[in-house]
Amino acid sequence: MSGKRIFPEALISLRHRLSGLPNRSKARRSIMQETAALYGVSESTLYRALRDYNRPKPLRRSDRGKPRILPEEEMEAHCEIIAAIKIRTSNLKGRHLSTSESIRLLEEFGLDTPKGFIKADPGQLKKTTVNHYLKQWGYDRNYLIRQPPAVRFQAEHSNEC
Repeated sequence: MSGKRIFPEALISLRHRLSGLPNRSKARRSIMQETAALYGVSESTLYRALRDYNRPKPLRRSDRGKPRILPEEEMEAHCEIIAAIKIRTSNLKGRHLSTSESIRLLEEFGLDTPKGFIKADPGQLKKTTVNHYLKQWGYDRNYLIRQPPAVRFQAEHSNEC
């Protein structure tokens, strides 16, 4: 991004000055050239700033909730493995390996899974990112160790097993 900034007040003033002139007027062109020279930007940058001023912006990014470092399938596979490591290393007191230690194991040594040997590239997985996706995709420890609810069986017809 360029360090030159056109202030909103200047854009409002420029728009007001241009509003009374026809679209293909020489006076309009000279005003744009003078303003562009004053702010040290090109005319196209000035036109772009006029066009984008007061344009509504989305509240969230279009890729919100999707990992940007890795493809979603690969990130989900890594999160599954890290969640499995945390569950498999837990003791009776509920203590288990930390997320950062699980990431270190996955990066340095890799793991053999039913899908094959998986080893993460060093530096790609960060603790906070992995914790975020573990929670978002339901791989947090409290959810994984929870027993499924017991459902009573009730026969719809007599003598049904």
